[in-house]
Amino acid sequence: MKVVFIDYSQQHHSDPAEAEVSSMQSGKFIQIRKDDTEYLIFSPKELAPYHTALVERFCQEEGIEGAYDGAVKRFDIHDPAWVIAGGGKFEIDRAKKYIRLYDNSMAYGKFDPAGLKEKILMIEELSDYEVSIV
Repeated sequence: MKVVFIDYSQQHHSDPAEAEVSSMQSGKFIQIRKDDTEYLIFSPKELAPYHTALVERFCQEEGIEGAYDGAVKRFDIHDPAWVIAGGGKFEIDRAKKYIRLYDNSMAYGKFDPAGLKEKILMIEELSDYEVSIV
């Protein structure tokens, strides 16, 4: 399986010097799959207070059709080939090379932990991190 890592926290800081001041970041993440590719999408809580906002942003940037469903309070993808596996929260310390994934998404359920540590270690920029999945 191919793993694509999208980290919106880098876009959160307009000043690159500001982004390097704090090596510790936290926020929400979502797991989305299509065919043999898994997308791990991370965003600071300031940019995505809810997982639905994270899914909607990803879909808009990738040109994937979907819509917000107010009845269930989530953004759904129209194409059944795309599967939202779940979501959770993350903490990452870039200085100590540590990442922790935990909790769940109220809209999409708990992320799928099966093989997740190995998938994260396949991502070049995280390949030497200590990974904790709770």
